[in-house]
Amino acid sequence: MVERIDTAQRMSKVVKHNGVAYLCGQVGEGATVTEQTKDCLSRVEALLVKAGSSPDRILQAIIWLSDMADFDEMNAVWDAWVPAGNAPARACGEARLARDTLKVEIIVTAAYGE
Repeated sequence: MVERIDTAQRMSKVVKHNGVAYLCGQVGEGATVTEQTKDCLSRVEALLVKAGSSPDRILQAIIWLSDMADFDEMNAVWDAWVPAGNAPARACGEARLARDTLKVEIIVTAAYGE
């Protein structure tokens, strides 16, 4: 069975299937990479709760930065947020994001249930 959460015409914020929750890409508000990353991760966490999951159940994270020069600043926030001993598989790259003001986007896949 496939369950969709917060579904609109274009996309669902979460799609659950077979014990795995797929979150749509999350961006955050703020002027700096630190502010946007903190807000983004807050949104990720809220969606994980809706999916019946949590940050310690993240399987994979894909992070897009508008400028790889922001890698260390983003990682400082990420490292403080990820539960110790539960780092997911992760990729990070540079990409042109949907709006010029966006500096970071995070896409998460997590386990739920059990």
